[in-house]
Amino acid sequence: MADLPGIEVRACDLSDPSSVRSCAREILESRITPDIIICNAGVMACPELRVGSGWESQFAINHLGHFVLVNLLVPAMPANGSRVVAVSSAGHFLSGVRWDDIHFRNGYDRWLAYGQAKTANALFAVQLASSGASRGITAFSVHPGSILTPLQRHFSASEKHDLGWTTSNGDAVPGFKTPSQGAATTVWAATAPILADHSGAYLQDCNIADVAQTDDMSVGGVKPWATDRDDARRLWALSAEMTGVDAFGRR
Repeated sequence: MADLPGIEVRACDLSDPSSVRSCAREILESRITPDIIICNAGVMACPELRVGSGWESQFAINHLGHFVLVNLLVPAMPANGSRVVAVSSAGHFLSGVRWDDIHFRNGYDRWLAYGQAKTANALFAVQLASSGASRGITAFSVHPGSILTPLQRHFSASEKHDLGWTTSNGDAVPGFKTPSQGAATTVWAATAPILADHSGAYLQDCNIADVAQTDDMSVGGVKPWATDRDDARRLWALSAEMTGVDAFGRR
């Protein structure tokens, strides 16, 4: 994107709180008014890794890094309204927040860690929608769909095939989206006027998702644990305690 007109690129390593703070500081000093923030970066089902203060990496990168960045940028958001889009996933079906062992100190499971992180993305949007309403902030989480991208870098070609993601020649199976198709719901979430009164919603296929009736992630929908308001408040408070950042309370 660096070669496109009107683009500025700034470093932000979501696994490193000091890097996130540095990026936010640069944006604030530049006087940019971020009317749209899309929290799109992330990792999926990666090997066990500890970052920050011993945090499990998927929770830290997918959730905490974005949590810090957005909270630090709140003062720069325009008073007449802004939108924050957190890219979640149907992967949230795999796990709610593991309150008793968020950082997998008692045994690591890469898929449960991914599921928890994607649930955290959705809950982040729920609470930001509530806390940020008085400042004109609306927030959404989205399921972009199944897409083959470098997100699957931790899977070999044979593993992708065994998981049913690819055909024998390495092509995506029917039902997978192209990157452009996958971006559509995120762009819609960031721009559609019709969503103004639905802040906090979980979206898929350019629509507000229904409550999931099955465990079939290919059908999608949203599980109750990803939109629970009490859990959203609890996760926000815990994230603020972990990071020392909260635009709406503790700093």
